[in-house]
Parts: sequence; C-alpha cells; structure tokens
Amino acid sequence: MKTFTLDEAQSLLPVVEVLLARATESRQSAEAIEAELSELSRRIFLSGGMHVEVGKVAARRVEMDKLIERVRETVAEIDSIGVQVKDLDGGLLDFPCRMDDEVILLCWRRGESAIEHWHTVEAGFGGRQPIDDRFRRRSASGGRPN
Repeated sequence: MKTFTLDEAQSLLPVVEVLLARATESRQSAEAIEAELSELSRRIFLSGGMHVEVGKVAARRVEMDKLIERVRETVAEIDSIGVQVKDLDGGLLDFPCRMDDEVILLCWRRGESAIEHWHTVEAGFGGRQPIDDRFRRRSASGGRPN
C-alpha cells in the first residue's frame, strides 16, 4: 500500500479534486439519464403502450453506460494513485499515511481547502481528529513519518 506524507497528500489535492469532480459529474449525468428512462418506462406502462423513438432511447442508454464506465475508470485512476475514495457523493477521500509504525488515514472532504484531519483505519470518518504537530514536523523536516 502506498503511503503519503502530509505534504505529498496536500500536493495531490488539485489532481484528485479534478478527478473527483469528473467522477461526480459523470455519475450525476448517468443518474439523470436513468431517471429520464425510468420515467419513460412508467409513462409507457401507465398508458398501456405508446410510440417511442427506439433509436433515441437506445442512444440514451449507450450514453448512460459510457458515463457509468467513466465513473468507474476515474475512481480506478484515483485508486491507482494510492488515494481511497470513501464517499463519491460526499467527496470524501483518504490518503494512507504511516505514523508511529501504524497506517492511519489523512482525511479530506470536498470543499475543504486543505487536509486538516486524520483518523485510524478502524475509527473511520467518525473518528476524525485535527492534524497535529507530529504531521507538520515531519513534513517540515522533509522526513517521512516512521
């Protein structure tokens, strides 16, 4: 498992933020098409049938499938960097970090200007704690956490 220092994780934020936005926007677009197609199916069912432009519907399904694949690929790209997507809708990312012979997670959520929290693997988001001097000292000295 790749681990990051606080500085390394901070430097990746612009990249992963763009990727996260791409995945989120693609997911929202796919969900909108899915809702549109579901509404069409409901109308067809309630009316006992109706004329539908099959080519148009098929094209929308293909578009939805491409968007879903784009979400998968983008999340996989974030994962390949070593960053964990914990909640796509909430924009929650974790960066594994080694601290005192333990792997902890530097925690960032969309809208936060910087990584200011961490938690243990077991505690999860509910156990978020503020970044303290241990992280800053190691980052300032250029050393990797133990």
